[in-house]
Amino acid sequence: MGGGVRRLLRMRELAYSVVDVFAERALEGNPLAVFHDGRSLTDEEMQALAREMNLAETTFVLPASEGEEAEHGVRVRIFTTQEELPFAGHPTLGTAGWLYFNHPELRGRENITLRLKVGPITVRFREETAGAEGVFGTMRQNDPVFGRVHERGAVARAIGMREEDLLEGYAPQTVSTGIPFCVVLLRSVEVARRLEIVQRDAEAWLRESDAKFLYCVAPVEGSAPCGAQWHARMQFYSGEDPATGSAAGCCISWLVAQGLVRPGEETVIEQGIEIRRPSRITARAGMEGSAVTDVRVSGRTIPVARGVFFLP
Repeated sequence: MGGGVRRLLRMRELAYSVVDVFAERALEGNPLAVFHDGRSLTDEEMQALAREMNLAETTFVLPASEGEEAEHGVRVRIFTTQEELPFAGHPTLGTAGWLYFNHPELRGRENITLRLKVGPITVRFREETAGAEGVFGTMRQNDPVFGRVHERGAVARAIGMREEDLLEGYAPQTVSTGIPFCVVLLRSVEVARRLEIVQRDAEAWLRESDAKFLYCVAPVEGSAPCGAQWHARMQFYSGEDPATGSAAGCCISWLVAQGLVRPGEETVIEQGIEIRRPSRITARAGMEGSAVTDVRVSGRTIPVARGVFFLP
């Protein structure tokens, strides 16, 4: 037996899958890498594997003893190429979708709970019609926390736009259901399509704000191909995110608070159009008195690939 073969036999085998999230068909939406068992990995190794995958996010399932996951939820950690996140939408929905298809105890369950750093988040799955790809799930996010209201001109400059490109009468505001996003309402889809954020300028503004990211959204006039009422874009580090489920929860919370969407009304946000990864995010939020609550974000998860890493 050669030395190379002996070394390979001594290595850890780390199985992973790739799923497309908020996708209506394979190779659309936002891809996510899910490592099936991350218990042998250090924090540094998880971060290095997330950089190796080079996707918006990578998750690591940390299995527990039999019965514990059904009762308390499945522990999951979320990493971008840069850092660990306490919560993110498409990794939550996508990991739960992978568990729906593959977990020995939870396979096919209507409800699957993930234990994230932000706390437990439950994803509910619905029965699918014949021929539908993947599985459709809905997560209830934490109730929104509304932060600062920002000066329109300063935000416009940060995203490389003019103040008149923002819809008149609405100021950008930070909202968080786990990660704080500054929700910026643009005047039209045409304005959104010419958005070209200079990351240096955006990061300079974000450092002085209470937001971590900017989420730009515009009303859709007429009919969109996927039935969307809102068109969104989100700069993510040095690139663009095809679909941002955490931001969608913040966005629908803000839209309901502003009276732009009725409480309990389901609305569709399209994202990723400009980078040819069309995504369909369904969202709704309710109100109790003057407080926005019951934030729900839904979408489809489609398995597309699986593989194995070999590490010492």
